[in-house]
Amino acid sequence: MRLEGTPDAPVQGPLRAGTFLGGTRAAVPDSIIISIDAMGGDHGPTVVAAGVAHALERLGARPVRFLLHGDEQRLNTELARFPAAQAVSEVRPASLVIGMEDKPAHALRRGKGSSLWNAVAAVGSGEAQAALSAGNTGALMAISKHLLRMVSAELDRPAIVASWPTLRGITAVLDVGANVTSDAAQLVEFAIMGEAFHRAVHGVDKPTVGLLNVGSEEQKGHEEVREAHRLLREGGLQIDYRGFVEGDDIAKGTVDVVVTDGFSGNIALKTAEGVARFVRSMLREAFQSDLRAKLGALVAAPALRRMATRLEPPNGGPLLGLNGIVVKSHGGADAIGFANAIVVAANLAGSDYSNQIDRNMRRLADVTGRSDARSERAS
Repeated sequence: MRLEGTPDAPVQGPLRAGTFLGGTRAAVPDSIIISIDAMGGDHGPTVVAAGVAHALERLGARPVRFLLHGDEQRLNTELARFPAAQAVSEVRPASLVIGMEDKPAHALRRGKGSSLWNAVAAVGSGEAQAALSAGNTGALMAISKHLLRMVSAELDRPAIVASWPTLRGITAVLDVGANVTSDAAQLVEFAIMGEAFHRAVHGVDKPTVGLLNVGSEEQKGHEEVREAHRLLREGGLQIDYRGFVEGDDIAKGTVDVVVTDGFSGNIALKTAEGVARFVRSMLREAFQSDLRAKLGALVAAPALRRMATRLEPPNGGPLLGLNGIVVKSHGGADAIGFANAIVVAANLAGSDYSNQIDRNMRRLADVTGRSDARSERAS
């Protein structure tokens, strides 16, 4: 963590219990303000400024503005290269930067006033509708939970969602690592959040949802998975639930949203990433084996590039379950990748995502009899 003077940007404290986006659950905004930690990731302001410019081209006429938190001089220099981005961006000076090596607990104790902290705090105060960072994932999660609180008191930490390339397009898989164990009601909460996310970001009007299990039969799986299955079938939630799915259904794209605990989800994600690297390595080795193979590689190059693009998941993963919208970008993302994360944040902020989650969470609380976080936060 690097401290170079006193940050000039206003610092917000944690949300009072019962607040969301400045006091109440917000309606879909007419204009969107995205608050960005401009110092996070491998490239900082260079990629952020260019990413904002690329995102504006993709967002078209949608009214979006940006709060960029970080080194004022560097940000203004980079923005000067992109007049359109400069016109819709406000630079908020913050000289404190949370490093990629900082532990979450240390970032939480010492990070107040940093570019990451201030980016999230703008959502907590209601000044912005979404926050985005390419910085330290653990610090982002800890600070976001501290400042925004969780949408449900039963959730230990935000769920991480992966947008998974499949034969049918993209499937949202959650949780992929944040919550190692999850009970039945938490799995249903993941289903509610994942369904709303997929509709907002991937444009599917009625996403289908499946629960990851070791088989599709009703009696398969442990008790919590079977109970989650029952709640999703009988709970009266406005979700197109298709029942149990197995591991191979993820790549098939059998459903739009696959729900699991963070332990299984992370193993599945790392396995898929390893298989993708293995396939790429085997193809590279095969196409470099002799002259004929190298000539074939030249002919096949356009198709191979398209395949590589399909295998690469789109950048921008929201932390689901927070009382506000926070999106994590890959630390090594280039300007195009960072622009994609901005578009994810804008799509979530410009949708009815939060209210959809709110309605189904209330139905879940009615069905389970379990204390809903809203009643606790209102006290």
